[in-house]
Amino acid sequence: MDETLELPTLDLADVSSTDPARQERASRAILEGFGRYGLLYVKGHEVPPVAPLYDQFAAFCARGTEAKQPFNRADIWYQRGWTPPNTERAVIAGGQPDFKECWFAAPIELDPECVDEFPEVCSANVWPEDAPEFREWTLRVGRELHLAGVALLRQAARALELESETFARLCEGAPHVFRLLKYLPLEREQIEGGVLWGEEHTDFNLLTLLPGGQFFDPDGRRGPAPDSQSGLYLRTRPSAEFPKGQRIRPNPPAGCLVAQVGQELEILTGGKLTATPHEVTAPKTPGWSRFSAAHFVHLHPRAVLSPLRPFRSKEALRAYSPPTLAGTYAQKTLVDIGLAPSNALDALGYRHYDRLVEQRAEGPSS
Repeated sequence: MDETLELPTLDLADVSSTDPARQERASRAILEGFGRYGLLYVKGHEVPPVAPLYDQFAAFCARGTEAKQPFNRADIWYQRGWTPPNTERAVIAGGQPDFKECWFAAPIELDPECVDEFPEVCSANVWPEDAPEFREWTLRVGRELHLAGVALLRQAARALELESETFARLCEGAPHVFRLLKYLPLEREQIEGGVLWGEEHTDFNLLTLLPGGQFFDPDGRRGPAPDSQSGLYLRTRPSAEFPKGQRIRPNPPAGCLVAQVGQELEILTGGKLTATPHEVTAPKTPGWSRFSAAHFVHLHPRAVLSPLRPFRSKEALRAYSPPTLAGTYAQKTLVDIGLAPSNALDALGYRHYDRLVEQRAEGPSS
C-alpha cells in the first residue's frame, strides 16, 4: 500500500552547532532517515528558490532539436550538456528508457589529475553562449546543494561514530554533478500502458540532494500536481512486517530539500545506511510535464569502494565485494544505464597487448 509517512527533518543549524543536544538530534535524524528510509528532509540550507532556474531550463528545452544538438555530448557519456529524450534507462527497467531530457553540469572544481584519468566523467562544462543567466543559476544552485550535502556527510560520519571528515575527505575534487530534468508530457496510450517518467532505481553516487520539482500543465502554466499519485516515490528498507519494503510518497515541509542515500554510501557503511529505491510517476492526465533538479555528490574516482573498517563484517564483505575504484564503478554503471557505450568497458584493465603484437611482427629478437 502507498503511504505518506512523517520522515525525519534535519536542521543544518543543528549540524553546525556546538550544543551536544542539537548534535544528538541531528545524528538521530541521520540514523533514522538514512538508515531506515534512505532519505530525510533538510532545512536551514542556503539553496535559492529554483523556479527561476526551471524557467531558464524550460526556455532551453523549447529550442528545436537542431539547436540543442551542439550540446548533445554522447562522446563524454552525457556527463555535461544536454541529454536527449529517451536516452537513459534504469538498470532493472527491462530496456525501457526514462521519458525525460536533461542538462548536466559540474558546479565544483575537479581534481585536475582526474581529467586525464577519467576524461568523460571529469569533462569541462559546456554552455549556450546566449544564456549567461542559465549558467550562473545552474552553478549557484548546484554549489549550494553541494555545501548542504557535504554538511550532511559530516553529520553522517559523526552519527556512525567516525571521524567527522571521513566521507567529506573521500569526495574532495570528485566529479560531482548537478542535473536539471524535464519529464516529458505523455500521451493517453502511454499513461494507460503504465509508463513511468522514471523507472525504479537507486542512485550510484554517495548522496543525492533534491530541491523540489514543479509541474506544468498542457498549456505550459505552472500548477500543482494534477493528481495525488504523480511525482517521487521511494521504497523503504525491507522489514518483517514489510518484506518488500513500503512504497512511500515523500511530502517534505515547505522549503526543505530531500536528501537520498546512494549506492556508494551504502557500500562504505556496509549497508548500515541504505540506498533509496525510488521512481517518478507521471500524472494520469495527458500533456503534463515536470521540471526538477538533483545534485549528485560522488566519491573521488580513486577512492576504493568497499566497506570501511568499522563495517567490515563477513556479511558486508560478501555483499559488497570485490573492492573497486569509485571511478571504475561509475564507468560500469554509466554503461548499465545506457549513457556510456558498451565498449567503454574495454578501457578497464591492461590495454597494451597490441604493443607486444607489434614488437613480434617486427621480426625475431636479436
